Amino acid sequence: MHLKNLLWLLCLFVSITAFSQEKYTLSGVVSEASSGETLLNVNVIIPSLQTGTITNEYGFYSITLSEGTYDVYFSNIGFMTLQKTIMLTSNTSVNINLDEDTQQLDEVIIKADVEALNIRKPEMSVNRLTAGTIKKIPVVLGEKDVIKAITLLPGVTNAGEGASGFNVRGGSADQNLILLDEATLYNSSHLFGFFSVFNPDAIKDLTLYKGGIPARYGGRISSVLDIYQKDGNLKQFEANGGIGLVASRLLLEGPIKKDTAAFLIGGRSSYAHLFLPLFDNDNIAYFYDLNTKISYNINKDNRLFLSGYFGRDVFEIADSFSNNFGNTTVNLRWNHLFNDQIFSNLSLIYSDYYYGLELGFVEFDFDSGIKNFNLKYDFTQYVSNKIKLQYGLNGIYYQFNPGEINPTTQTSGINPFKTTKKYATENAIYADAEIELTDKLSFQAGVRLSTFARLGQDALNVYENDNPILYNSDLDIYQKATPIDTISFKRSDVIESYANLEPRLSVAYQLNETSSIKASYNRTAQYIHLISNTTSPTPFDIYAPSGKFIEPQTADQVAFGFFKKFEDFSLEAETFYKTVDHRLDYVDDANLIANDAVEQILLKGEARAYGLEFLLRKTTGKLQGWIAYTLSKSEQRTPGRTTEEIGINEGQWYNAAWDKPHDISITAQYELNDKWSFGANAIYQTGRPSTFPNGQYEYSNLVVPVYEARNSSRLSAFHHVDISATWTPKANNPKRWKGEWVFSVYNIYNRKNAASISFSENTDIGQNEAVRLSIFGIIPSVTYNFKF
Repeated sequence: MHLKNLLWLLCLFVSITAFSQEKYTLSGVVSEASSGETLLNVNVIIPSLQTGTITNEYGFYSITLSEGTYDVYFSNIGFMTLQKTIMLTSNTSVNINLDEDTQQLDEVIIKADVEALNIRKPEMSVNRLTAGTIKKIPVVLGEKDVIKAITLLPGVTNAGEGASGFNVRGGSADQNLILLDEATLYNSSHLFGFFSVFNPDAIKDLTLYKGGIPARYGGRISSVLDIYQKDGNLKQFEANGGIGLVASRLLLEGPIKKDTAAFLIGGRSSYAHLFLPLFDNDNIAYFYDLNTKISYNINKDNRLFLSGYFGRDVFEIADSFSNNFGNTTVNLRWNHLFNDQIFSNLSLIYSDYYYGLELGFVEFDFDSGIKNFNLKYDFTQYVSNKIKLQYGLNGIYYQFNPGEINPTTQTSGINPFKTTKKYATENAIYADAEIELTDKLSFQAGVRLSTFARLGQDALNVYENDNPILYNSDLDIYQKATPIDTISFKRSDVIESYANLEPRLSVAYQLNETSSIKASYNRTAQYIHLISNTTSPTPFDIYAPSGKFIEPQTADQVAFGFFKKFEDFSLEAETFYKTVDHRLDYVDDANLIANDAVEQILLKGEARAYGLEFLLRKTTGKLQGWIAYTLSKSEQRTPGRTTEEIGINEGQWYNAAWDKPHDISITAQYELNDKWSFGANAIYQTGRPSTFPNGQYEYSNLVVPVYEARNSSRLSAFHHVDISATWTPKANNPKRWKGEWVFSVYNIYNRKNAASISFSENTDIGQNEAVRLSIFGIIPSVTYNFKF
């Protein structure tokens, strides 16, 4: 109620101010001239007033000014700056088409104003990458990769070679909200982390929020990776793709009706497994995915989008093991412009993540998954050139399938078993205000009210004293409690419900024309949990909802930053501190597969992370790139619930599995001439924490290892250098076929980075030894990219 009154008073103040002088609104949509593709984050600058705005996710901009004549500049990286003189005597709509930049323009005044706008903007802990930047970064096997690109940014690390996902500011991979055209993806990797699920040809833009997360995002506590697909070419048919050593891709787009409707369809597939039989290898490992989209301009105030994604991974070892998993998403969106100041987007979204396993040697298969249906309605209101409001609501319905086991043969000794499906709803309303108080001080304040309801299910376990996990003080171990009963509910019943108020605040103060200081605070809540005890994406990764025995995770993060613009460089320095409550931890020897009572293996703990990040970036000239360095610490602790319990790791803080104190990456691209360009990466990370045995004893002729404190050792440091060279031959007909050859070498000095270390007895010498598993050495590759 207080929030509603605050917004009402804000709007009343704005209305009174507006009537004191004649003001009009300039609005429109900015698109790419050659394709009609809308462009997001385009700078719209009025130098005479030292003010401006940027386009939203759908290319729309709006700014309210006093009556008069203005020179307005529209600029975006990779495009030619466009200047228009506009006489504003009434509300005016001006749509803009930008041409690709073919030469460096020296417009110092515009460059200064754009930088000043970014310096003043109350936005921090945010990184943006365009598809063009991602494609210039050399990666493994020559396949351009969104996830690999963001791990080159400060505060972001991967779990190592052959591991899925990414970690942001000391958080786990499941704490990242990953959106593709607003649809949630639950797994971002192909082939166990070797590739990401994002086709670089289909991507328009991405934004990573590490902190200062706007109130319109919720459901995860570490970060938001927001990715938008291209809408399709409204002007002409176009195709582009690439042919590589292990994978190829093809993207087709064009008008269904010129300037009105367009389509996009793209596919990728790997095929290295086709050559394995030549080497007497019966194993199979491949992926494929499909991106689709249709956009339709109904009129100047209404647009419809229908987009989808489908991806699968298949992994087989002879006839003994088969694993397949993947995402499916569909999103129907409606953009509506109520007037020149209020923009809305209504989305109906379906998301499904399936993972399955077939074990031939024990004759059973296992299936699991999570589905959700999401309805969201978002509004952006450009009240004035100093005030922008964003507000909206969304509701999500979840269906969880923790797992089902079925025998695959009549002789199988496995009995069919089906875990209880679980259901839940997550709802939220939010409001955000971005306000420029003075020429130097601006802030963004928002609040999100989220609720979660665990719905009725069959056979909910009942435990004595509501305690599903017992502590054996004689053996100092945790043991499963035996249910004393089960209760079945109607689907409409609410077993447990939660509500969280999530305030968000970011402040920016401009010290001078080229530097500013910023600060942010945000509270976030996460209601679904990935139950996993490995860094690799396996079918034993189970998503579970909060409920009677599992509480939502909540996180509080504060960050402070200094931002400086130089002639050709920019410097960002940030420090952060984050705490997490109700972080789940697993008892030793936890079993996940087909576990219908995961509450029996989980304990509630806490986590914390803190660090310092630096990003030095060069975005002009023939040599471009950045240097990123992060110094951080990530820990967690699970104390005993009573004084007699030891908890996990005796209740002491221990390194989180993704803790990497030092992380440095250097990325560079150099344009030699029209034919040749070069790229390079250099990466160094502290080794991942691990738990090693520090002794052993013999019991009944069995050798039993004794392990040290959890995660008290580390793998060796992770580092490698990658290089690439791109040759673009002169096309006979530049308007029709364009091609380029990309030559790259991953890990040029053949570093054998450890993915894991195992301990076993060497039968030749009769002694135990450590065995390091390395996945990649040096990998050269060549890819041919084309466009016509």
